[in-house]
Amino acid sequence: MSKDYIEVRGAEEHNLTDLDVRIPREEFTVVTGLSGSGKSSLAFETVYAEGQRRYIESLSAYARNFLGQMDKPQVESVEGLSPAISIDQKNAANNPRSTVGTVTELHDYLRLLYARIGTPHCPECGREVGEQSAQQMVRRILELPEGTRAKIAAPVVRDQKGAFEDLFEDLQSRGYARVEVDGERYDLSFDDPDLDENYDHTIDVIVDRIEVSADERSRLTDSVETALEEADGVIKLIVPDPPAEAAAELGGSTARSTGDLAGGEESAADGEDGAGDDAESADPDSTATAADRLVVEFSEELACTHCNIDFSEIETRSFSFNSPHGACPECEGIGSTKEVDEDLVVQDPSKPLTDVFEAWSYNRSYYRTRIDSVAAHFGVSVETPFEDLDPEVREQFLYGTDAQVVFERQTKNGVRRKEKRFEGVIPNLQRRHVETESQSTREHIEDYMAVTTCPACEGTRLKPQSRSVLVDGTPITTVNRLSIGDAREHFEGMEGTLSERDRTIAEEILKEIRARLGFMEEVGLEYLTLDREASTLSGGESQRIRLATQVGSGLVGVLYVLDEPSIGLHQRDNDRLLNTLEGLRDLGNTLLVVEHDEETMRRADSIIDMGPGPGKRGGEIVAQGDFEDVCEAPKSITGDYLSGRRSVPVPEDRRERDGELAIRGARQHNLDDLDVAIPLGVFTAITGVSGSGKSTLMHDVLYKGLAREMNDNTSVDPGDHDAIEGIDAVETVRLIDQSPIGRTPRSNPATYTNVFDGIRELFAETKLAKQRGYEKGRFSFNVKGGRCEECGGQGTVTIEMNFLSDVHVPCEECGGDRYNDETLDVTYKGKTIADVLEMSVEEAHEFFESHEGLRRRLKLLLDVGLGYMRLGQPSTTLSGGEAQRVKLAEELGKRDSGNTLYLLDEPTTGLHKEDERKLIEVLHRLVDNGNSVVVIEHELDLVKNADHVIDLGPEGGDGGGELVAAGTPEEVAREEESHTGRYLRDMLPAIDAEGPRSDRRKPATAASGD
Repeated sequence: MSKDYIEVRGAEEHNLTDLDVRIPREEFTVVTGLSGSGKSSLAFETVYAEGQRRYIESLSAYARNFLGQMDKPQVESVEGLSPAISIDQKNAANNPRSTVGTVTELHDYLRLLYARIGTPHCPECGREVGEQSAQQMVRRILELPEGTRAKIAAPVVRDQKGAFEDLFEDLQSRGYARVEVDGERYDLSFDDPDLDENYDHTIDVIVDRIEVSADERSRLTDSVETALEEADGVIKLIVPDPPAEAAAELGGSTARSTGDLAGGEESAADGEDGAGDDAESADPDSTATAADRLVVEFSEELACTHCNIDFSEIETRSFSFNSPHGACPECEGIGSTKEVDEDLVVQDPSKPLTDVFEAWSYNRSYYRTRIDSVAAHFGVSVETPFEDLDPEVREQFLYGTDAQVVFERQTKNGVRRKEKRFEGVIPNLQRRHVETESQSTREHIEDYMAVTTCPACEGTRLKPQSRSVLVDGTPITTVNRLSIGDAREHFEGMEGTLSERDRTIAEEILKEIRARLGFMEEVGLEYLTLDREASTLSGGESQRIRLATQVGSGLVGVLYVLDEPSIGLHQRDNDRLLNTLEGLRDLGNTLLVVEHDEETMRRADSIIDMGPGPGKRGGEIVAQGDFEDVCEAPKSITGDYLSGRRSVPVPEDRRERDGELAIRGARQHNLDDLDVAIPLGVFTAITGVSGSGKSTLMHDVLYKGLAREMNDNTSVDPGDHDAIEGIDAVETVRLIDQSPIGRTPRSNPATYTNVFDGIRELFAETKLAKQRGYEKGRFSFNVKGGRCEECGGQGTVTIEMNFLSDVHVPCEECGGDRYNDETLDVTYKGKTIADVLEMSVEEAHEFFESHEGLRRRLKLLLDVGLGYMRLGQPSTTLSGGEAQRVKLAEELGKRDSGNTLYLLDEPTTGLHKEDERKLIEVLHRLVDNGNSVVVIEHELDLVKNADHVIDLGPEGGDGGGELVAAGTPEEVAREEESHTGRYLRDMLPAIDAEGPRSDRRKPATAASGD
């Protein structure tokens, strides 16, 4: 065999049919085909899985004890394998502490940069702080101009109450004559400071008076060391008549003192102080004025001597919000807290005081007496609507009274009166949520709480001292809030603004930071901010983040297996992604990419087209070669679409809107005070480049705003906007997104769509089941009775792997069937309940041909392109696109009353052109039944089928959030500023200047060429 290929022989994983294939090494190969045709079975379950298995076997027996033994894929042999890395669409992380910065390791380099060259500042006063040795202090003092007169002082008391007679006696006994108390000079030989012990005082002992000179270094060093010893590592340098450049040199501050204002000459006795040098024959303060005086503090410890705040040592962990050394103590590094929300507490301000605070309903009688007393205090009736109260009174009901309130309580000895401040509804609920031991009370209060940005750290996650360390004048929190594109600009050329020492330290760190930011830009993610939560990223974004990390690793000779990396990318951004993939290939790596995107196939070195159909009708190679080879293949449906023999047709007419929803002043995230109309009764596509604001508009503003208004859903917090007008025209709103349909393997497509209920009823009606008295519940794997108790009906057993991800292995008792032997004795048409769960949707549709109800629901799954999916496939293994289409099928199964607004987020994810056509027909069917459909989409075949297009942009991130174009696809295609319109022109028939061909459209029912 040539070493230029990875050769797979006899692959039979899932639906692969004894497949033999040669995959060129060091080339870019796309695996394509209908959904369910075996693409992932070949690329991931066979090639990648075998590579991983061999890697595990190469480790020591000790390591394999932790990693476990991986099963060999159903394949005769795989030769020519390289070390394999899988880059799939799973979320980068579900941990709320994970951000774009942490998962890309950018934050690690930022922490290192700030720990090594960051300059700490006081979070209170903003002064620079730092630890210095006595020698460093001396060197800084000697930087003052030659001849500058100054005092070395030891701050022995700082803002403390007392008369301090004993301290003054002790200082005099040890030879110190001069002190400054609250800025006023005293000579202890003649003066006895008479201090009021009830006030705070600051006492500085004058250790020495000097005239700056290199010749006086030894004396200056002795004086500094003496002052440090007296004041526990802190000294003051007082320059009474500073040169103009002194403040800039030392970074000190001017100060005012009584002694400065007095002026005049000191007593001749001053000359008898300590050193008794000629340089001190006259007090250097003698002619100073308040404006002239400069005071600089030095500390051996990291502390702000002005605010008396000590700092811990600056380490890399000081900038980690996953460590108590860096995390904000209020939110513990999460960046948000759960607070009682005023709008949730007062949902209907037209209600009277007796009823307006629904949050207090868990103890209504007790709190009613509180309301009565406060109302009496303000002289208002408890029947007064809350909105009619004076704003000041409303505020005190919510947050507490300024004055004492008389509370009355009936006891068996009569009425008891007590005066105290009223706590306020919101502080009371916040406190009770923490203090109560009742779970039901806590859950009740949580209904009136909203997740808000942490007020202590303002969402930055870090403690104040960490936020006050600056590099080039910028804290790390500001850098974290930059987009990747802006961050790259921030770090470009930073070395030129750093000192020589800092530049030497930071050079390699900055090089790594810029490289990683550059890789992120290359894959089209420049709009993401570094502090964006990883759990909010789409599958495509997560995959591209991992891809950027691999590009940065610079590995050679690796097999990369990718799963549709173009998902979520606008056509404009796709080129950069493909350039990145080609760059990986050119390094000497092999790329095996599962993909449906036409441009990706055009740029690939070779294509493997799987088919000819989904499920059991797939698993074969129908075409292999370059782009032209696949186009000419007679049995390739992919080739039919690539060559133009088949296409998703452009509708003949466009529907007219039947009303509209008008969003006013949307300002969430990067939306720029956006006004936009969502037409009703039509099919609308929201488009735009990645990061332009599409998801923010649909999810945060439109859906959450409608959910709050229409369903009185107080648990959702809509994005910032002024209003949504026209809500009365919509009866129901349903969001069909790509979130999982279940969090455990117990959930599957059959249970989610209720198909499994009908199947269990059929099995309960069989002769054997009736003889044994088995009810419908016997065939559920979620309850005891019929399920395998060894695995609890899951079919797998979870093995904890300590520091690694848990591993799920088939249950040894039931072999993965989920049921016990007695349940599996029952068959329907020769199949057990476990056999049925292993069927694909397409197989089940044929199997239950005599059961109309089941066939109808299964047909819905077929209609959305999921005929290949197993009924019992665990929901945890479904992609985001598959989960979304399962939800869509379940929605289609409900009784349709019309006037429903369906919101979908990239429903074509993971679909072949042929399956896209089926999905588009389903969406048209929803609209033809009197509903409205709004989709976020990049796939142009779907966009050209919309009646109305809303194009956001013009760019991503801060450059987006505006309405670039709106109208029919033809109208958007004419808009020169629209990136989407530019690509749409090639998808539409000749666009004349007179506009769309008709004002009405008839939905297409089949692809041309069928």
